[in-house]
Amino acid sequence: MKTLYYNGSLYTGDPGFPMASAMTVESGVILWVGQDPENQEADRKVDLKGRFVTPGFIDSHMHVVEYGKLLKEVPLADSTGSVEQVCGRVRDFIRDNQVPEGTWVCGRGWNQDYFQDEKRFLTCRDLDRISTEHPVYLARACGHVVSVNSKAMELAGITRETCQPSDGHFQVDDQGEPNGVFEENAVSMIKRVIPAVTVDRVREYILEAEKSLNSFGITSVHTDDFLSLSGVDYEMVLEAYRELEKEGRLTIKICEQSQFEDLEQLKGFVEQGYHTGAGTDYVKIGPMKIISDGSLGARTACLSQPYADSPDTSGISQEQLDEMIAWGHCHGMQAAVHAIGDGSMEQVVSAIEKALLEYPREDHRHGIVHCQITTKDLLGKFKELSLHAYIQSIFLDYDSKIVESRVGQERALDTYQFKTLMDMGCDVSNGSDCPVETPSVMKGIQCAVTRTSLDGSRTFLPAQALTVEEALASYTVMGARASFEEEKKGMLRPGMAADFVVFPQNLLETPPDSLGRVPVDETWVDGIRVYKRS
Repeated sequence: MKTLYYNGSLYTGDPGFPMASAMTVESGVILWVGQDPENQEADRKVDLKGRFVTPGFIDSHMHVVEYGKLLKEVPLADSTGSVEQVCGRVRDFIRDNQVPEGTWVCGRGWNQDYFQDEKRFLTCRDLDRISTEHPVYLARACGHVVSVNSKAMELAGITRETCQPSDGHFQVDDQGEPNGVFEENAVSMIKRVIPAVTVDRVREYILEAEKSLNSFGITSVHTDDFLSLSGVDYEMVLEAYRELEKEGRLTIKICEQSQFEDLEQLKGFVEQGYHTGAGTDYVKIGPMKIISDGSLGARTACLSQPYADSPDTSGISQEQLDEMIAWGHCHGMQAAVHAIGDGSMEQVVSAIEKALLEYPREDHRHGIVHCQITTKDLLGKFKELSLHAYIQSIFLDYDSKIVESRVGQERALDTYQFKTLMDMGCDVSNGSDCPVETPSVMKGIQCAVTRTSLDGSRTFLPAQALTVEEALASYTVMGARASFEEEKKGMLRPGMAADFVVFPQNLLETPPDSLGRVPVDETWVDGIRVYKRS
């Protein structure tokens, strides 16, 4: 059935034809876009009533399964005013849901920098006041630090005699006893004893997440899921996605950023026939995902110099970086490497450069996820090596308040260089790293355009602000380029997927500091409406 959408203000994202008033769609594909719909034949007509339409949003880095799981757990993102507020929220959750003793209680979203009483990590002494009969697991917003209670450590067998893991750390108190704070790879020491879930539960998480994502106008995601849940391997994750696709219940298009703990696991994956680009338009294998450092807020990002506010801290690094990137590069895998600190980024750039020198390949689209603490030399390498920058402009809401204290004012001048990267001609796609941050695209666009925190309290390097058009491109066509799909989606033009978002007002005419409050009216995927604002 051919459908005509008319009487709208369509922002196509196509530089050659940026605005239109109508388009026709058939079988999920755009057939025509233009200003004069009178001569367009259609079986059905939809009056857009003057509303603003953009291409469907693409979040180029997040964690769908983990987000869906979070939506069913203790919500902590809005309860980080104090240590006691977090503990109270968890106690209320246990009481209101009548959680049986012995059952794990998990949550995520606290941030010690927002605590008004003590700006410190939660410890087992805090969490033991919640319960000593429920194992409690509370992840910091970034996910790189987890706090647990004594019951959780008991089940994991963690004592003062336990050896520290490689590429991670658990804290101890003055008496040498573990205090319940686990950082980076040490988190797996706790996660391994959390009961594994079934494929059906993974499906539930995906369905829960996609409803929320569609409400933000998101039609495609690049998601890192393979290591999200203890006891759940990549085959289970892919099975859940494929089942939902077969049933017609998948309302977001998945590009899986395939993360593995080591090279042997990656080799096994590739030997099963997987490689970047394999799959369908709805469930596709994307790049291999590698974690090379931690987060700025947790002070585990690897910096080239010590932290300004913690001189004894420099973060962690990824030992197998060179080997994994070179092997994946030679076996059909694009690389997307998590790197926040400049020290880590220098290692990543070096590894990619070595791989390209030894095994030249055009249009590789290897990239760096986050790329926050950059230097002028690193920015030059992005251009020289044609690296894709997976940014999260929503991070500016929080990071704008801490970056100078973490790295110092002088070094901060070369960080979060989104405009510079775009002006250099680099591909810059945007995302949320959800559930680290909310998947609200409009809040991300506001931060990109204003360079100001959402509460208006802090503006950081305003010269790096994007235009609304550039911000929209970062959430649409640039996201499509990250998955080699720029000929399939990311713009409203003939031959592309009918993925689009309808807004009640013109985003190009909205005051920049109000963009984050503009609601999504409707979200359409392949010409099917998957969300309508009530």
